Amino acid sequence: MSNTGTVGYLEQPESTELQEYELPTPNDGDLLTEIVRANVCGSELHIWRGEHPLIRDGSLGHEALCRVVETGGEVRDNAGQVLEEGDLVVPAYFATCNECARCGRGQHQYCENAYKYWSRAPDEWPHFHGTFASHYYVHHDQYVYKVPEDVSGTAAAAANCALSQVLNGLDAIEVTQGDTVVIQGAGGLGLNATAVATERGAETIVVDGVTDRLARAAEFGADHTVNLNEFDTVEEREERVLELTDGLGADAAVEVTGVPAAIDEGFQLLGNGGRYLVMGNIIPGKEATIDPGKAVRKSVEMTTMMRYAPWYLREALQFLSEHGDDYPFGELVDAEYALADLQDALRDSANRTVTRAALIPE
Repeated sequence: MSNTGTVGYLEQPESTELQEYELPTPNDGDLLTEIVRANVCGSELHIWRGEHPLIRDGSLGHEALCRVVETGGEVRDNAGQVLEEGDLVVPAYFATCNECARCGRGQHQYCENAYKYWSRAPDEWPHFHGTFASHYYVHHDQYVYKVPEDVSGTAAAAANCALSQVLNGLDAIEVTQGDTVVIQGAGGLGLNATAVATERGAETIVVDGVTDRLARAAEFGADHTVNLNEFDTVEEREERVLELTDGLGADAAVEVTGVPAAIDEGFQLLGNGGRYLVMGNIIPGKEATIDPGKAVRKSVEMTTMMRYAPWYLREALQFLSEHGDDYPFGELVDAEYALADLQDALRDSANRTVTRAALIPE
Protein backbone atom coordinates (compact mmCIF):
# COMPACT_ATOMS: atom_id res chain seq x y z
CA MET A 1 0.00 0.00 0.00
CA SER A 2 1.26 3.47 -0.87
CA ASN A 3 2.11 5.64 2.11
CA THR A 4 0.75 8.76 0.39
CA GLY A 5 -2.71 9.97 -0.56
CA THR A 6 -4.39 12.78 -2.46
CA VAL A 7 -6.39 15.70 -1.09
CA GLY A 8 -8.75 17.86 -3.14
CA TYR A 9 -9.15 21.39 -1.86
CA LEU A 10 -10.50 24.80 -2.79
CA GLU A 11 -7.71 27.22 -3.63
CA GLN A 12 -10.13 30.08 -4.32
CA PRO A 13 -13.78 30.26 -5.45
CA GLU A 14 -14.40 27.97 -8.46
CA SER A 15 -10.80 26.74 -8.46
CA THR A 16 -9.74 23.41 -6.94
CA GLU A 17 -6.36 21.74 -6.65
CA LEU A 18 -5.05 18.28 -5.78
CA GLN A 19 -2.09 17.72 -3.47
CA GLU A 20 -0.23 14.61 -2.28
CA TYR A 21 0.46 14.03 1.42
CA GLU A 22 1.94 11.29 3.54
CA LEU A 23 -0.76 9.22 5.20
CA PRO A 24 -1.06 9.99 8.93
CA THR A 25 -0.90 7.41 11.68
CA PRO A 26 -4.15 7.78 13.65
CA ASN A 27 -4.00 8.98 17.22
CA ASP A 28 -5.59 6.90 19.96
CA GLY A 29 -9.33 6.60 19.32
CA ASP A 30 -9.11 7.97 15.76
CA LEU A 31 -9.48 6.26 12.38
CA LEU A 32 -7.70 6.52 9.07
CA THR A 33 -10.06 5.54 6.28
CA GLU A 34 -9.93 5.39 2.52
CA ILE A 35 -12.74 6.89 0.47
CA VAL A 36 -14.87 4.38 -1.42
CA ARG A 37 -17.14 7.06 -2.89
CA ALA A 38 -17.92 10.68 -2.03
CA ASN A 39 -20.95 12.63 -3.22
CA VAL A 40 -21.10 16.24 -4.37
CA CYS A 41 -23.65 17.91 -2.09
CA GLY A 42 -25.24 21.29 -2.61
CA SER A 43 -23.28 22.60 0.37
CA GLU A 44 -20.02 22.02 -1.51
CA LEU A 45 -21.42 23.90 -4.50
CA HIS A 46 -22.18 26.92 -2.31
CA ILE A 47 -18.61 26.82 -0.98
CA TRP A 48 -17.11 26.27 -4.45
CA ARG A 49 -18.98 29.29 -5.83
CA GLY A 50 -17.81 31.48 -2.95
CA GLU A 51 -21.26 31.84 -1.38
CA HIS A 52 -20.50 30.44 2.06
CA PRO A 53 -20.42 33.13 4.77
CA LEU A 54 -17.24 31.78 6.39
CA ILE A 55 -15.41 29.35 4.11
CA ARG A 56 -13.39 30.58 1.14
CA ASP A 57 -10.79 27.84 0.78
CA GLY A 58 -9.62 24.56 2.29
CA SER A 59 -10.54 20.89 2.04
CA LEU A 60 -13.88 19.94 0.51
CA GLY A 61 -16.41 17.14 0.83
CA HIS A 62 -18.47 15.60 3.61
CA GLU A 63 -20.77 12.91 2.19
CA ALA A 64 -18.89 9.64 1.85
CA LEU A 65 -18.65 5.91 2.31
CA CYS A 66 -15.31 5.07 3.92
CA ARG A 67 -13.30 1.90 4.48
CA VAL A 68 -11.17 1.60 7.62
CA VAL A 69 -7.45 1.45 6.85
CA GLU A 70 -5.99 1.80 10.33
CA THR A 71 -7.29 2.33 13.85
CA GLY A 72 -5.72 4.19 16.75
CA GLY A 73 -5.93 1.33 19.21
CA GLU A 74 -9.28 -0.34 19.83
CA VAL A 75 -11.96 1.89 18.31
CA ARG A 76 -15.68 1.26 18.57
CA ASP A 77 -18.38 2.96 16.56
CA ASN A 78 -21.07 4.89 18.41
CA ALA A 79 -23.26 1.80 18.52
CA GLY A 80 -20.51 -0.06 20.40
CA GLN A 81 -19.24 -2.21 17.54
CA VAL A 82 -15.47 -2.76 17.36
CA LEU A 83 -14.08 -1.37 14.11
CA GLU A 84 -11.40 -3.24 12.19
CA GLU A 85 -9.42 -2.78 9.00
CA GLY A 86 -11.69 -3.27 6.00
CA ASP A 87 -14.95 -2.28 7.72
CA LEU A 88 -17.19 0.11 5.81
CA VAL A 89 -18.21 3.12 7.90
CA VAL A 90 -20.04 6.42 7.60
CA PRO A 91 -18.87 9.31 9.81
CA ALA A 92 -20.79 12.41 10.82
CA TYR A 93 -19.10 15.28 9.02
CA PHE A 94 -19.09 17.50 12.11
CA ALA A 95 -17.53 17.08 15.54
CA THR A 96 -19.33 16.69 18.85
CA CYS A 97 -16.92 17.93 21.50
CA ASN A 98 -19.01 17.10 24.61
CA GLU A 99 -17.26 20.00 26.34
CA CYS A 100 -19.05 23.17 25.17
CA ALA A 101 -22.23 24.69 26.62
CA ARG A 102 -24.42 23.39 23.78
CA CYS A 103 -23.21 19.81 24.15
CA GLY A 104 -23.70 20.15 27.90
CA ARG A 105 -27.35 21.00 27.26
CA GLY A 106 -27.77 17.98 25.01
CA GLN A 107 -27.81 20.13 21.87
CA HIS A 108 -25.03 18.17 20.17
CA GLN A 109 -25.88 19.26 16.64
CA TYR A 110 -25.18 22.85 17.71
CA CYS A 111 -21.77 22.00 19.18
CA GLU A 112 -19.72 25.20 19.31
CA ASN A 113 -16.76 23.24 17.89
CA ALA A 114 -18.73 21.37 15.24
CA TYR A 115 -16.55 22.46 12.32
CA LYS A 116 -13.15 22.37 13.98
CA TYR A 117 -11.96 19.71 11.51
CA TRP A 118 -13.94 20.76 8.45
CA SER A 119 -12.55 22.76 5.51
CA ARG A 120 -9.10 23.01 7.07
CA ALA A 121 -6.07 23.83 4.97
CA PRO A 122 -4.63 20.57 3.58
CA ASP A 123 -1.11 21.42 4.82
CA GLU A 124 -2.46 21.17 8.38
CA TRP A 125 -2.04 17.70 9.90
CA PRO A 126 -3.66 15.18 9.45
CA HIS A 127 -4.18 16.64 5.95
CA PHE A 128 -7.23 14.54 5.04
CA HIS A 129 -9.94 16.85 6.40
CA GLY A 130 -12.51 16.44 3.62
CA THR A 131 -13.96 13.52 1.69
CA PHE A 132 -12.96 14.80 -1.76
CA ALA A 133 -9.75 12.89 -1.30
CA SER A 134 -8.28 9.40 -1.44
CA HIS A 135 -8.47 9.12 2.37
CA TYR A 136 -10.36 10.68 5.27
CA TYR A 137 -9.28 11.04 8.89
CA VAL A 138 -12.03 10.43 11.46
CA HIS A 139 -11.44 11.98 14.89
CA HIS A 140 -12.59 10.44 18.16
CA ASP A 141 -15.20 13.18 18.66
CA GLN A 142 -16.93 12.53 15.34
CA TYR A 143 -19.80 10.07 15.46
CA VAL A 144 -19.17 7.11 13.17
CA TYR A 145 -21.18 3.97 12.41
CA LYS A 146 -20.46 0.69 10.71
CA VAL A 147 -22.58 0.24 7.60
CA PRO A 148 -25.02 -2.71 7.66
CA GLU A 149 -24.23 -5.34 5.05
CA ASP A 150 -27.64 -4.96 3.39
CA VAL A 151 -27.21 -1.21 2.68
CA SER A 152 -25.86 -0.30 -0.76
CA GLY A 153 -22.71 1.78 -0.97
CA THR A 154 -24.39 4.48 -3.03
CA ALA A 155 -27.15 4.94 -0.45
CA ALA A 156 -24.78 4.75 2.53
CA ALA A 157 -22.53 7.48 1.11
CA ALA A 158 -25.34 10.03 1.44
CA ALA A 159 -26.64 8.90 4.82
CA ASN A 160 -24.66 11.42 6.85
CA CYS A 161 -26.37 14.41 5.30
CA ALA A 162 -29.86 14.55 3.77
CA LEU A 163 -31.42 11.43 5.29
CA SER A 164 -30.11 12.05 8.81
CA GLN A 165 -31.28 15.64 8.66
CA VAL A 166 -34.81 14.91 7.49
CA LEU A 167 -35.22 12.13 10.06
CA ASN A 168 -34.32 14.63 12.78
CA GLY A 169 -36.41 17.36 11.16
CA LEU A 170 -39.57 15.30 10.74
CA ASP A 171 -39.26 14.18 14.36
CA ALA A 172 -38.96 17.83 15.39
CA ILE A 173 -42.30 18.72 13.75
CA GLU A 174 -43.83 15.38 14.78
CA VAL A 175 -44.87 14.10 11.35
CA THR A 176 -46.94 11.01 11.91
CA GLN A 177 -49.56 8.72 10.39
CA GLY A 178 -52.54 10.57 8.96
CA ASP A 179 -50.74 13.89 8.43
CA THR A 180 -50.76 15.65 5.09
CA VAL A 181 -47.29 17.01 4.38
CA VAL A 182 -46.29 19.50 1.69
CA ILE A 183 -42.65 19.17 0.65
CA GLN A 184 -41.33 22.23 -1.16
CA GLY A 185 -38.52 21.01 -3.41
CA ALA A 186 -37.67 17.64 -4.93
CA GLY A 187 -33.89 17.69 -4.65
CA GLY A 188 -31.95 15.33 -2.39
CA LEU A 189 -33.47 16.62 0.85
CA GLY A 190 -36.96 16.66 -0.61
CA LEU A 191 -36.78 13.10 -1.93
CA ASN A 192 -35.48 11.79 1.39
CA ALA A 193 -38.18 13.72 3.24
CA THR A 194 -40.81 12.23 0.94
CA ALA A 195 -39.67 8.67 1.62
CA VAL A 196 -39.48 9.19 5.39
CA ALA A 197 -42.88 10.90 5.57
CA THR A 198 -44.39 8.12 3.45
CA GLU A 199 -43.01 5.45 5.77
CA ARG A 200 -44.57 7.29 8.69
CA GLY A 201 -47.99 7.00 7.08
CA ALA A 202 -48.30 10.61 5.94
CA GLU A 203 -49.90 11.75 2.69
CA THR A 204 -47.30 13.72 0.73
CA ILE A 205 -47.63 16.61 -1.73
CA VAL A 206 -44.37 17.56 -3.46
CA VAL A 207 -43.97 20.96 -5.12
CA ASP A 208 -41.24 21.58 -7.70
CA GLY A 209 -40.77 23.07 -11.17
CA VAL A 210 -38.72 20.31 -12.83
CA THR A 211 -40.73 17.50 -14.42
CA ASP A 212 -38.01 14.87 -14.00
CA ARG A 213 -37.63 15.71 -10.32
CA LEU A 214 -41.37 15.39 -9.77
CA ALA A 215 -41.33 12.00 -11.51
CA ARG A 216 -38.54 10.93 -9.18
CA ALA A 217 -40.57 12.22 -6.21
CA ALA A 218 -43.39 9.88 -7.20
CA GLU A 219 -40.88 7.01 -7.10
CA PHE A 220 -39.99 8.09 -3.56
CA GLY A 221 -43.59 7.86 -2.43
CA ALA A 222 -45.18 11.21 -3.29
CA ASP A 223 -48.96 10.85 -3.36
CA HIS A 224 -49.40 14.09 -5.30
CA THR A 225 -47.08 16.41 -7.21
CA VAL A 226 -47.60 20.08 -8.02
CA ASN A 227 -45.66 21.45 -10.98
CA LEU A 228 -44.70 25.12 -10.68
CA ASN A 229 -45.04 25.46 -14.46
CA GLU A 230 -48.60 24.20 -14.42
CA PHE A 231 -49.66 26.03 -11.26
CA ASP A 232 -47.58 29.12 -11.85
CA THR A 233 -48.80 31.43 -9.10
CA VAL A 234 -48.79 31.04 -5.35
CA GLU A 235 -52.56 31.41 -5.35
CA GLU A 236 -52.97 28.55 -7.81
CA ARG A 237 -50.71 26.32 -5.77
CA GLU A 238 -52.57 27.22 -2.58
CA GLU A 239 -55.87 26.37 -4.25
CA ARG A 240 -54.47 23.03 -5.42
CA VAL A 241 -53.26 22.11 -1.93
CA LEU A 242 -56.65 23.07 -0.50
CA GLU A 243 -58.30 20.78 -3.08
CA LEU A 244 -56.06 17.92 -1.99
CA THR A 245 -56.71 18.49 1.73
CA ASP A 246 -60.49 18.90 1.74
CA GLY A 247 -60.11 22.65 2.10
CA LEU A 248 -58.06 22.45 5.30
CA GLY A 249 -54.51 23.06 4.09
CA ALA A 250 -51.53 20.88 4.99
CA ASP A 251 -50.84 19.67 8.53
CA ALA A 252 -47.10 20.13 8.01
CA ALA A 253 -44.72 21.55 5.43
CA VAL A 254 -41.02 21.09 4.74
CA GLU A 255 -39.04 23.79 2.93
CA VAL A 256 -35.99 22.36 1.15
CA THR A 257 -35.81 24.65 -1.88
CA GLY A 258 -33.13 27.13 -0.89
CA VAL A 259 -35.42 29.80 -2.37
CA PRO A 260 -36.26 32.52 0.21
CA ALA A 261 -39.66 33.32 -1.34
CA ALA A 262 -40.76 29.73 -0.74
CA ILE A 263 -41.04 30.40 2.99
CA ASP A 264 -43.92 32.85 2.70
CA GLU A 265 -45.62 30.46 0.29
CA GLY A 266 -45.28 27.70 2.85
CA PHE A 267 -47.35 29.71 5.31
CA GLN A 268 -50.13 29.85 2.74
CA LEU A 269 -50.06 26.12 2.00
CA LEU A 270 -50.42 25.20 5.68
CA GLY A 271 -53.70 24.94 7.53
CA ASN A 272 -54.56 26.22 10.98
CA GLY A 273 -52.13 24.88 13.58
CA GLY A 274 -49.73 23.77 10.89
CA ARG A 275 -46.10 22.84 11.61
CA TYR A 276 -43.41 24.25 9.32
CA LEU A 277 -39.87 22.90 8.99
CA VAL A 278 -37.47 25.24 7.18
CA MET A 279 -34.01 23.85 6.37
CA GLY A 280 -33.34 24.61 2.72
CA ASN A 281 -32.24 28.23 3.06
CA ILE A 282 -28.76 28.01 4.58
CA ILE A 283 -26.90 30.92 2.94
CA PRO A 284 -27.24 34.29 4.75
CA GLY A 285 -27.69 37.52 2.84
CA LYS A 286 -30.70 36.57 0.75
CA GLU A 287 -33.98 38.31 1.47
CA ALA A 288 -37.67 37.67 0.96
CA THR A 289 -40.89 39.39 1.93
CA ILE A 290 -42.82 37.48 4.59
CA ASP A 291 -46.28 38.31 5.87
CA PRO A 292 -46.10 37.32 9.56
CA GLY A 293 -49.82 37.89 9.95
CA LYS A 294 -50.53 34.84 7.80
CA ALA A 295 -48.50 32.66 10.12
CA VAL A 296 -49.88 34.18 13.31
CA ARG A 297 -53.53 33.97 12.26
CA LYS A 298 -53.04 30.29 11.45
CA SER A 299 -50.92 29.73 14.60
CA VAL A 300 -48.22 28.13 12.49
CA GLU A 301 -45.39 26.59 14.49
CA MET A 302 -42.13 27.21 12.62
CA THR A 303 -38.97 25.16 13.18
CA THR A 304 -35.63 25.79 11.50
CA MET A 305 -32.85 23.23 11.46
CA MET A 306 -29.16 23.06 10.61
CA ARG A 307 -27.31 19.71 10.78
CA TYR A 308 -28.80 16.92 12.94
CA ALA A 309 -28.32 15.26 16.30
CA PRO A 310 -25.44 12.90 15.42
CA TRP A 311 -27.14 9.71 16.56
CA TYR A 312 -29.64 10.18 13.74
CA LEU A 313 -26.89 8.88 11.47
CA ARG A 314 -27.50 5.44 12.97
CA GLU A 315 -31.24 5.85 12.37
CA ALA A 316 -30.48 6.77 8.75
CA LEU A 317 -28.53 3.55 8.23
CA GLN A 318 -31.32 1.56 9.91
CA PHE A 319 -33.87 3.26 7.65
CA LEU A 320 -31.84 2.27 4.58
CA SER A 321 -31.50 -1.28 5.90
CA GLU A 322 -35.27 -1.56 6.28
CA HIS A 323 -36.50 0.50 3.34
CA GLY A 324 -33.54 0.99 0.99
CA ASP A 325 -34.94 -1.46 -1.54
CA ASP A 326 -38.36 0.23 -1.52
CA TYR A 327 -37.07 3.46 -3.05
CA PRO A 328 -34.46 4.13 -5.77
CA PHE A 329 -31.78 5.58 -3.46
CA GLY A 330 -29.11 3.98 -5.62
CA GLU A 331 -30.27 5.93 -8.67
CA LEU A 332 -29.83 9.38 -7.15
CA VAL A 333 -26.22 9.49 -8.38
CA ASP A 334 -26.21 9.78 -12.17
CA ALA A 335 -22.53 10.52 -12.84
CA GLU A 336 -19.24 9.25 -11.44
CA TYR A 337 -15.91 11.06 -11.68
CA ALA A 338 -12.35 10.16 -10.85
CA LEU A 339 -10.83 12.27 -8.08
CA ALA A 340 -8.53 13.79 -10.70
CA ASP A 341 -11.64 15.26 -12.33
CA LEU A 342 -12.86 17.03 -9.18
CA GLN A 343 -13.12 20.40 -10.90
CA ASP A 344 -15.28 18.90 -13.67
CA ALA A 345 -17.53 17.19 -11.13
CA LEU A 346 -18.16 20.48 -9.32
CA ARG A 347 -18.62 22.50 -12.48
CA ASP A 348 -21.02 19.99 -14.05
CA SER A 349 -23.01 19.81 -10.81
CA ALA A 350 -23.20 23.60 -10.55
CA ASN A 351 -24.30 23.87 -14.19
CA ARG A 352 -26.82 21.04 -13.62
CA THR A 353 -25.29 19.06 -16.45
CA VAL A 354 -25.60 16.18 -13.98
CA THR A 355 -28.14 15.79 -11.23
CA ARG A 356 -25.91 14.17 -8.65
CA ALA A 357 -22.20 13.42 -8.97
CA ALA A 358 -19.98 11.05 -7.02
CA LEU A 359 -16.18 10.98 -6.84
CA ILE A 360 -14.60 7.53 -7.03
CA PRO A 361 -10.91 7.72 -6.06
CA GLU A 362 -8.66 5.61 -8.27
